[in-house]
Amino acid sequence: MSITSFGSALIIFFYFIPQGAYYNAMKRSDKKLTCKELLAMSLKKNHEYAVCSALLLFLVIFLVGSCGLVKEKYPKKATLNSPVPDFTLTDIQGNHWQLSKLRGKLVFINFWATWCPPCQEELPSLEALNRSMDRDRFQMLTILSNDNPDLARMLAGRIGLTFPILIDPESKGAAQYGITGVPETFIVDPQGILREKIIGPREWNSPGAWQMLERYLPQPAGGGPATKNPQ
Repeated sequence: MSITSFGSALIIFFYFIPQGAYYNAMKRSDKKLTCKELLAMSLKKNHEYAVCSALLLFLVIFLVGSCGLVKEKYPKKATLNSPVPDFTLTDIQGNHWQLSKLRGKLVFINFWATWCPPCQEELPSLEALNRSMDRDRFQMLTILSNDNPDLARMLAGRIGLTFPILIDPESKGAAQYGITGVPETFIVDPQGILREKIIGPREWNSPGAWQMLERYLPQPAGGGPATKNPQ
């Protein structure tokens, strides 16, 4: 049952049902009541109204607070050509990364897992791309999805991965970016706008991938080359 439906049921139970019961009792009563008895019933009814009002006020406060909790549970989702939701995650080396602090750089976000064969096939080209880019203008962040960080640490050491591997233990980042599987890649421009969403693996150290990324790279100081393009 939704919060709204539950609240409506409580309102009916605590407010309308007591009123109906009171008036039905009055209609069924054949006894002529004295002024004292009418006053006593009136005071009793006023007390019931006060209790119901307090319950209704509590219910309104509860519903307003619950709406805030719902918004917190389901955060803003990443949408193409819109500002990306911020996140702060820790990588397997213990370093903290906050996306909003990377403004001014092209940010490459890749969700992956060690148990995913297409992800493993993609790793060498990701590493080649990361090594070739100008670190002052480009930042690669990979995010481990539903996986054991120790396995990622072992794999990174074995094949020599140098890009950050972030841990998302509660899958908050995955929820914010609405991933449906792995690998998935998101390209965020220097202003923090999501420009590209790529589902599935790609050969990232290829002319086509570089051409796409160069559209969003900030211009290097002095007008020199921002990247070392593959031949």
